[in-house]
Amino acid sequence: MKLYDFDGIFDEKLSEYIAKNASKHKESEWEDIIPKLYKRFGDTVLKSIGKTPRGFYAEMTDGELIKCLKAHLKQNVPVSEFLCDEIESRSLAGELLPLLGGNESERDYAMGLLGADDRAVDTYMDMLIAADSEDLKNRCVDYIKEKADLVAKKALKNYENGVEREYMLEIMSRTVLKNDDIFNILLKEFRTDDENIPMRASYLAAYGDERALPYLLDKIDGEGITFVDFQELKYAIEALGGVYTKEHDFSDDPYYQIIKSHGGISPDIFTDSDKTEN
Repeated sequence: MKLYDFDGIFDEKLSEYIAKNASKHKESEWEDIIPKLYKRFGDTVLKSIGKTPRGFYAEMTDGELIKCLKAHLKQNVPVSEFLCDEIESRSLAGELLPLLGGNESERDYAMGLLGADDRAVDTYMDMLIAADSEDLKNRCVDYIKEKADLVAKKALKNYENGVEREYMLEIMSRTVLKNDDIFNILLKEFRTDDENIPMRASYLAAYGDERALPYLLDKIDGEGITFVDFQELKYAIEALGGVYTKEHDFSDDPYYQIIKSHGGISPDIFTDSDKTEN
């Protein structure tokens, strides 16, 4: 299969164009012009192949597109946006899924092209559990959260078995279809983990079950609440439709002092006496 480095060809033409027109545009203007030139390049017939870059890929079958992508990656030939656009314009999840089990570059490109496709979410869950890299785990979670209901049962089972519990909590908190087992787990974690109040409160806020309100209100009134705890608790309360108006004095809170010293506290949030008006 003949591979073309269309981005390399474009870069050469762009360099020539800029050299001839450098004085006509400011640097900030080039930032807007270059993407337009690239788009135009995609529809320009190249004499060397007799086709436009977009047309070159448009003529390929589904299988040829995937084969072409793999060949680019294997031979370290840059993958152009035109190839990715053509793949994304077709429903090729079935052809892309096997690449999730390929080498790192194949996996990364497949994830980028599949995104949160329903057919990939279950595989992402398996990848999350098997991955050694935290970056890969987080990338899988980001896609899974968009379709969390599809793997809710698996997330619940993993949590109960002690498998990647923190990630499973994050995934379960994004489910839309309500489940008492999930709610009770999120609530239990919030009530028993005083070391991670902001994160646990954020999960309850994301889950969106107003039954958590009394527990959030009770926690925000407790002793030892830090400025960071308060901020996330108040957000969670409001996210669930609640209101919290009591004042707290955080003048001795180290993090509050740091934020205030850097001008990061808005005057409509705190009074002159360093107390909240919320």
